[in-house]
Amino acid sequence: MGINFLLLFFTAIGAGSLVFFAPKFKEKYFKLILVFAGSYLFSITVLHLLPELFSSGFDGGKMGLFILIGFLLQQILEFLSSGIEHGHIHNHHGESKSGVITVMLGLFIHAFLEGTLLSHGNLVGVDSAGHLHSGKSVLIGIIMHKGPAAFALAAVLSSSLSRKWTLILLTLFALASPLGMFSSAFLFENGILQKEGIGMLYGLVVGGFLHISTTIFFESSPHHTFHWNKLLVSFLAAGLAIASEYFI
Repeated sequence: MGINFLLLFFTAIGAGSLVFFAPKFKEKYFKLILVFAGSYLFSITVLHLLPELFSSGFDGGKMGLFILIGFLLQQILEFLSSGIEHGHIHNHHGESKSGVITVMLGLFIHAFLEGTLLSHGNLVGVDSAGHLHSGKSVLIGIIMHKGPAAFALAAVLSSSLSRKWTLILLTLFALASPLGMFSSAFLFENGILQKEGIGMLYGLVVGGFLHISTTIFFESSPHHTFHWNKLLVSFLAAGLAIASEYFI
């Protein structure tokens, strides 16, 4: 988990810090990055997370309920964060202190929950045939998602806070997923969190991933216009997800 910590932490710090070096980014390129990340996230959810959840001995009906709750929970979290986790940057200038706290709360809870996916692959990653699936594709997906989210967060914070406070809050966000990873591992190892609880957390996160990835798709073409570049990026991300799941 040490390597996962370093990758998660420095991805967020590095991506967020780009705001100070490239403040006038090209919006169309940022949207393509979001589409790529969203396509990959959706693909690994369908290819990796959903099959494992429904083949790991959990009650299928309850798991479906947890996924739905996670989908709805993400709507609440995005109400708090104003959608920064899927790239909303505009309309945040001059954010009040209470607004900053709300944004950070929504993003921290989301990032904390997604970190739990990386701590118990030996419990949820075993299919009905006893095969342990690799969690590399999930880690890559979370990293791809965390990078644009960290950049968007830093862009919003820097519009109303000093560089010092922007970096402090960015560091707090960068620590959220590792904290979720270590906390769930600690609770399970000490018998506080059982396998059923781990499955519930996974279901909540999968529901959140479905909400975020589909929202990115819909918002990338608000007027239902056709764009070859977005289509090609989506196919490329899906192909990478397939490769990372079955060939790496």
